[in-house]
Amino acid sequence: MIRSNSIQSLRDLVQYNCHISDANHAGNYTLCIYLLKMREYYRWEQQKPPSARLEMDAVGQWLREREKLWDEVESKPYQSIHFNNKAFDPFDTTAINALINEQGLVYSAGLGAKLTPHFFLAKLEAKEKQDNYTVYISSTEYARDLTSPPAMTLGNNIFIRKESIKRMIWERYDQWLWNKPDNAMKKAIECYDFNHIDTALEEMTNNEIENIILHEIGEIQAGLILGEQWEQLILNLPQTQAEIMLRAIRDHLADTITTLPALFHNDNKASIHFYFSNLTNMRKHLNPKLLVAYNQWQLSGNFSPLKNLIIKSRDHWLKLTEKILEIYNTNKQPQKQIEALIEASRL
Repeated sequence: MIRSNSIQSLRDLVQYNCHISDANHAGNYTLCIYLLKMREYYRWEQQKPPSARLEMDAVGQWLREREKLWDEVESKPYQSIHFNNKAFDPFDTTAINALINEQGLVYSAGLGAKLTPHFFLAKLEAKEKQDNYTVYISSTEYARDLTSPPAMTLGNNIFIRKESIKRMIWERYDQWLWNKPDNAMKKAIECYDFNHIDTALEEMTNNEIENIILHEIGEIQAGLILGEQWEQLILNLPQTQAEIMLRAIRDHLADTITTLPALFHNDNKASIHFYFSNLTNMRKHLNPKLLVAYNQWQLSGNFSPLKNLIIKSRDHWLKLTEKILEIYNTNKQPQKQIEALIEASRL
């Protein structure tokens, strides 16, 4: 067995790299989103449940200390992961997992939106095969960064983070509580007993895991369709409107391949509502017909408009991606033309 101090050393190394990533990329958020994320980051670090009341003075002091730490590490390079007398590149997820999975741990490192590096170390709850994909499901997280995405895909490996999923659901619920709008999130909440919030969060988390896996599989399959040029295009347009648009298009394409067909086939109403509550503003902007079809389903109970739109949407996004790549291949500075094309091609 691995000595406890070895595990702590591993955790410290991963967390140090998380701090470096946060120091360089936390400023990408608006002030409001930044403060919300920092509040939940504090909650995780202090091991407080989502529903626990926070002392604002304590949060404020922690925030000042964390920003001071970020100032100290902002210019530092990412550190190698040393474990059992071996050293690994911090992005060599495969090699690190080959060593630590048998000890009940899982690690992941990759690039997210705006080329933000993400790292995490967690307890490995399950490792399973789904067709050609290896799915890692983690529970308790020992190291993480500010953003903490609920899922990450690296090659054919899918990392599902239950703790992050639960935190994400809590954030959506907490935001909904501000004004309690009559929207898709309300419909999703009504499928659970939020009078017992911890139980409701656990049930909702478990219900959403399979759908998140399906989305990640859709992302992989969409990536195979789009090819390496699509990824290179995104990498060449960091922190632009075009990057946000391109990521939204890929998400739409991925969901027409896997997530939406499965949701309707399984008639999982709670997950359907939650899916629509989580559509980003850009995704809603690019595909307003999807919301129209969702509203029609709520009024009539008829899935047909949504099912028909899936096929139409898939063809639409595929044709649009071909046009985008053509612009990319024939223009040295394609950003503005790509943005104009996408804007003119809303579904």
